[in-house]
Amino acid sequence: MQSDSASMGFRCLGFLLLLFLTQANASVGHYSTSLQNEFSVSWAADHVNFLRGGQELQLKLDQNSGSGFTSKKKYLFGNISMQIKLVPGDSAGTVTAYYLSSEGVNHDELDFEFLGNKSGEPYVLQTNVYASGKGDREQRIYLWFDPTKDFHSYGVLWTPQHILFMVDGVPIRVFKNNKAVGVPYPESQAMGVYSSLWNGDSWATQGGLVKIDWSHAPFVAAYRNFQAHNSFNERYQTDMLSPAEKKKLWWVKKNYMIYDYCNDKQRYPVPPPECTINL
Repeated sequence: MQSDSASMGFRCLGFLLLLFLTQANASVGHYSTSLQNEFSVSWAADHVNFLRGGQELQLKLDQNSGSGFTSKKKYLFGNISMQIKLVPGDSAGTVTAYYLSSEGVNHDELDFEFLGNKSGEPYVLQTNVYASGKGDREQRIYLWFDPTKDFHSYGVLWTPQHILFMVDGVPIRVFKNNKAVGVPYPESQAMGVYSSLWNGDSWATQGGLVKIDWSHAPFVAAYRNFQAHNSFNERYQTDMLSPAEKKKLWWVKKNYMIYDYCNDKQRYPVPPPECTINL
């Protein structure tokens, strides 16, 4: 009887351990989305590699070419994210762009642009919002981790009420629907997902003062675990951030923001109307 009880106990313990490991794998390390099914090469196929059965994708930049890919589907609203590991070492002058965009002159676009750096210096992440062809809404932050050591998640939660830019689940920017005060908002054009790795040394690092050192080429950025969901928490449809999310957003702004177009008086002596409206 005691032997049977012990055996059952060990079986239960083993099942719980398996369940724990399965859940941990699903939440942290598991990524089953085949990027080959989701994306096609848009630029320089010989500089794009699919690895791990299509679960990982790499873009390469060298003196001959950069490279890029685009999604096979387009999206109108949703929660869209990708895990990216950026170019390591001396990446000065390189730009890794990851963005959503529609087509045409009056296009909509939501940008993540990772601006390369000299070894040991922090990456700069620039975000921008285009609506009906109008952009010039840049914000720049330093990342609070080394984005070259491991994969990190970068995504947008795009609803009819607002656009929330997120890094590893931390809100870094909110762009609200302020059509009521004449501010265009992306809401009618479906957007594809794009990424490219290219030579931006005319402007990307210290305003173009630091150029690419081609002796470090090829430069490689890696991607995995693409997620696109049309559903999102109902409270986001009412344009509400939780107190914890607001606290995280202000933490980023206070400690890591280095440029905000809303505060650029040289460009905008009169602040754009969306800049005068509180969260």
